[in-house]
Amino acid sequence: METIEIFKQLAIIIVAAKCFGLLAGKLHAPQVVGEIIAGLLIGPSVLNLVAQNDFLTRMAEIGVVLLMFLAGLETDIKDLLKTGPIAFAVACVGVAVPLLGGYVLYSCFYGWEAVGTEEFYKAVFMGVIMTATSVSITVQTLRELGHLKGRVGTTIVSAAIIDDVIGIIVLTFVIGFKSPDSQPMMVVVNTVLFFLVSAALGAIFYFFFKFMSRRYPHHRRTPIYGLALCFLLAYIAEKFFGIADITGAYLAGIILCSVQDSEYIARKMDVSSYMLFGPVFFASIGLKTEISGVTPAILLFSAAFIVVALISKIIGCGLAAKLCRFSGKDSLKVGVGMMTRGEVALIVAQKGLAVGLLSSVYFTSVILLIMVSSIATPIVLKLLYKGEDPSDTPSSETQPVPEKA
Repeated sequence: METIEIFKQLAIIIVAAKCFGLLAGKLHAPQVVGEIIAGLLIGPSVLNLVAQNDFLTRMAEIGVVLLMFLAGLETDIKDLLKTGPIAFAVACVGVAVPLLGGYVLYSCFYGWEAVGTEEFYKAVFMGVIMTATSVSITVQTLRELGHLKGRVGTTIVSAAIIDDVIGIIVLTFVIGFKSPDSQPMMVVVNTVLFFLVSAALGAIFYFFFKFMSRRYPHHRRTPIYGLALCFLLAYIAEKFFGIADITGAYLAGIILCSVQDSEYIARKMDVSSYMLFGPVFFASIGLKTEISGVTPAILLFSAAFIVVALISKIIGCGLAAKLCRFSGKDSLKVGVGMMTRGEVALIVAQKGLAVGLLSSVYFTSVILLIMVSSIATPIVLKLLYKGEDPSDTPSSETQPVPEKA
């Protein structure tokens, strides 16, 4: 493809993604949904203005790495640790139940296969997609209702952060086990070794960036070094340990999230992600989504996928909250607050497509899940909080609310 043609395609993608993203925001839906729909409309399935090619694929891969780096940067480790075991328990059960639910759902539709087969890992991967939680919609709803700083709000936000960490670890293992020549013990060993190496490198880089932040606050070289660290760990993860590159990028963000200039680094990274790489990534999902392959059977599967994904989060997180001595109603609030899906689910799905664990036709199911959960969660939460005075909600000093979701 000629370079001049690439410029035209990028212009179309950026304008279409931003216009539809803003429209989605006006309709109180996540902007990423609008960007995905934009990719669907301008792609081969509808208007055929842009076709997927190697260049856009590489751009999308960079986009997903930057998104995971930003997710790590926006993690508040101090607040995460202060929430204690409650949020951790909610997150663990909130991952386990959807993981099992996704596996059972896929197996019911397409057959129960033996452990270690290709179809078995596809079934497990469907559960991995369900594990991701995005609470940006929940946070905004709780803030509007005046209940964000209560025990329920704190638990939801903190559990969502832990939820994504566990989900990425599960993704790492599933991709490792899926490889035809993989040995289960070697997958475990490589994963543990990678986290140990990352911890050692992280300690070195943390003190380096801490020095840079103190000696040269808000200096432009700091985000540049941060971006280099992101790409370096992404490369090391996949090249030497056979682990997903997004795991390395996420850990790079975790390493830097506590340095003084973490917010400054995030702002600088967000510029390139927001303006170019992010729109290309989300639009590329629309470009890859095959409407022609959507059959009545796929639509039926999508409906079941949405129901299982929503209910499994409510049951898993709500049950864990109940066991942690929340009231029945508050446990339901925690479960409902955790059922929204967003960028991480799309990132996981994209990775599954790249390694052959997911067919592009199932992107329809993921997109519909994001849309339905984003619309349903605020409505149900408002019904659950109806008649409650925000001043009656206890605000725990031992469980402060993370400002970054």
